[in-house]
Amino acid sequence: MAQSADKMSLQVVSVISNSSLFQPGFSLLNFDGHVFFFGQKGWPKRSCPTGVFLLDINQNELKMKPALFSKDSCYLPPLRYPALCMLRGNAESDEYQYIIHGGKTPNNDLSDKIYVMSLVSKNSKKTMFQCVEKDLGGDVPEARYGHTINVVHSQGKSMSVIFGGRSYTPLAQRTTEKWNSIVDCLPSVFLIDFEFGCCTSYVLPELQDGLAFHVSIARNDTIYILGGHSLQNNTRSPSLYKLKVDLPLGSPAVTCTILPGGISVSSAIVTQISDTEFVLVGGYQSDNQKRLTCNTIVLEDNKIEIVERVSPDWTPDIKHCRMWFGCDMGKGSVLLGIPGANKRLISDANYFYILRCQGAEEAKEEELTARICSQASTEDPGDSTPFEDSEEFYFSAETSIFDVDDTDTYNEDDEEDESETGYWITCSASCNIDINTWVPFYSTELNKPAMILCSNGAGHWVHAQCMDLSESMLLCLSEANVKYFCNEHVDLNKELQTPQKVVHLKKQPMKPLRKKTNMKLTTPTKKSFLRRLFE
Repeated sequence: MAQSADKMSLQVVSVISNSSLFQPGFSLLNFDGHVFFFGQKGWPKRSCPTGVFLLDINQNELKMKPALFSKDSCYLPPLRYPALCMLRGNAESDEYQYIIHGGKTPNNDLSDKIYVMSLVSKNSKKTMFQCVEKDLGGDVPEARYGHTINVVHSQGKSMSVIFGGRSYTPLAQRTTEKWNSIVDCLPSVFLIDFEFGCCTSYVLPELQDGLAFHVSIARNDTIYILGGHSLQNNTRSPSLYKLKVDLPLGSPAVTCTILPGGISVSSAIVTQISDTEFVLVGGYQSDNQKRLTCNTIVLEDNKIEIVERVSPDWTPDIKHCRMWFGCDMGKGSVLLGIPGANKRLISDANYFYILRCQGAEEAKEEELTARICSQASTEDPGDSTPFEDSEEFYFSAETSIFDVDDTDTYNEDDEEDESETGYWITCSASCNIDINTWVPFYSTELNKPAMILCSNGAGHWVHAQCMDLSESMLLCLSEANVKYFCNEHVDLNKELQTPQKVVHLKKQPMKPLRKKTNMKLTTPTKKSFLRRLFE
């Protein structure tokens, strides 16, 4: 195999602020050359309720600055190892969007939702995003992680393609001993039409085993799937699959071809250095062995070429560590991390490096005009027992563009909602629930605040927290068949109102039935008198 002579450099960086959030499982989003962090471990705090941070790198120091969501955004939980796909409207447009599908929540629940995230505004002090949840119909992919999403273009049409990943064992097949067991998803290919919100699944005979943490690279109407790990067989197949998607006026056609020249690797990272060139770094070639070899992938004229390239000068810490994790930063740069628990006093501290796959002159070139990425990240080893690819990350990229005529196609009405006005309303004059600062208050809350229906008139929804309801009272009201009236309407209709705080009376201790008296001591003179009296 020929070897590329392009040299790569490695730079050490130190995380200055919020370093505890920078754990395996994160994702990076590149908007106009600015890199944003997403997918922290644990639920967001009040200091950054969105869980999205701007990465400010200056003089080998990395600082994390909180980002905000617009008021018309839906709630986006911190998801680790989701499928990410960067979108660009057209060649002349400077606007970017990201599609985010699946992933794990901090409660280890798997998400089946799909979000569209776009940059609204940015200045030196704050960054504002808009996040919209998109409803899907048809053969909707099950909740999963470790999968990929890409965009293909054929005959003037565009569609998203989802493949691979892992999920929990179906409820009907679970046992007490293996309740949270993980299995590979069926090797089905899902086509998603965002214009109509329709999903269609395809079963191809060439794809027999489930695959996760693979690399997928798309160009025009073709997707190349490289590497990956099969949990059922515990193998890293060297197969190279070529998916071709044809989008005629009728039903789409999907075909698969197995090509030679694949690489046996899982959880590799891909970054794009030119319109047709990609660099593959990282990953694992076995359960206990990292893959330190790097490759250049070239896509030209409906064909793929993979050649080995000169690897960077890996540090001794990288060479001898058991695991590593990271993500593509865009423009040919990759952020790598290795555990630093054995070398630092802080147990959750990690070492971080920036791997630059381009030369100094190439790094100054204009931003790539056609690049769509899909990525996930490694899981903390403490979250599962044996070390496997479910604790790693994958990444995919594609060179084509996605035609988006109107970014306002999606709206907040697409978000799943139990009321006409949604969860983020001003329910009363004293309402203090805000989507950008809200954190769960009750143990039953997860992504949205708990609400209760006021029976006044036609009825309206209010936040339980704004009504000062205790958790026990909220559970009681949800189970009892009674009407509830909020604090503003309780004077008009009194049947069941929010209980006021009762001042408890001090209980006086009960007096004993018989009061014990102290015995008086008898003097010797009195004792002598009494003795003579009875003699």
